[in-house]
Amino acid sequence: MPTSGLFKKMDNIPVNAIPNIDAAPNMDKQNSYVIRPRFDQKFRPSVVKAILNQILKNRLENEKYSAEESHNCCILIADEIKQTLKKTLTLNRYRYLVQVIIGEQRGQGIKVGYRCYWDSDTDNYAEASFTNDSIFCIASAFGVYSY
Repeated sequence: MPTSGLFKKMDNIPVNAIPNIDAAPNMDKQNSYVIRPRFDQKFRPSVVKAILNQILKNRLENEKYSAEESHNCCILIADEIKQTLKKTLTLNRYRYLVQVIIGEQRGQGIKVGYRCYWDSDTDNYAEASFTNDSIFCIASAFGVYSY
């Protein structure tokens, strides 16, 4: 049976010229791509809730409600929460979403709902509320893992 071109060429190569895989330098052959965060690198709602409570208390404890200022106050508080989460938690590959709602305290009720599509193993959220005689505030922080 005639030998095809590829095998014919390989027949002429001496055996000692073929690289020995076992003689290759000792290499770590484990995957370096991390699919999921380690247990200690996951978003912890209890830690985030403590951060939210502290920021809301510091920012709003002695404030009075003002319809004109509430928009800017929401933005400032949301930015402070996001920056604090980034500095404090240092969770790799997490994205933080923060929502802050401020309203005038008049004894009314409020219901807030969220809908998200996420991985329940890695993603989570925390929320905290604050009230005084003049203001109510709800802050929510979501931690979403980026694959």
